[in-house]
Amino acid sequence: MLVKKAYIIGVIGGRKADIKELVIAEKVGRLLAENSVMLICGGLGGVMEASARGAKTAGGVTVGILPQEEKEYANDFIDIPIATGLGIGRNIIIARTADALIAVGGEYGTLSEIAFGLQMNKPVIGIGSWRIDGVIDADNPDSAVKKALSALSAD
Repeated sequence: MLVKKAYIIGVIGGRKADIKELVIAEKVGRLLAENSVMLICGGLGGVMEASARGAKTAGGVTVGILPQEEKEYANDFIDIPIATGLGIGRNIIIARTADALIAVGGEYGTLSEIAFGLQMNKPVIGIGSWRIDGVIDADNPDSAVKKALSALSAD
């Protein structure tokens, strides 16, 4: 029997992010931790680092799925670095592991994570991200986290 102990939500977005996206990602991370949700991300810079920073400031646990073969590439806010050596192929691990995904901005790598999440029937919430069928739009971090948690509790 599988027992679900806690939610894991992925925060996805680009290494290249503007200040607004970084502020949003950090708040998303903080709100996830305040709701006892474990954060998973790509473990590098930009949106990934900002969300992990937010989670750590609120006492949360963070997991980074790294594209490199060495865990030392993880940003300073990752508790559990997982070095895959898979390059962008690691995106499928993030989508598979997460119970839901919150996309903040992002480019093609983020789009691939969104696509994987949707193919796996995971809730995907977007803040200023790709507007495609299946992505639930959110205006701000509070709304995104509430929508993700609501979608998960409905399951």
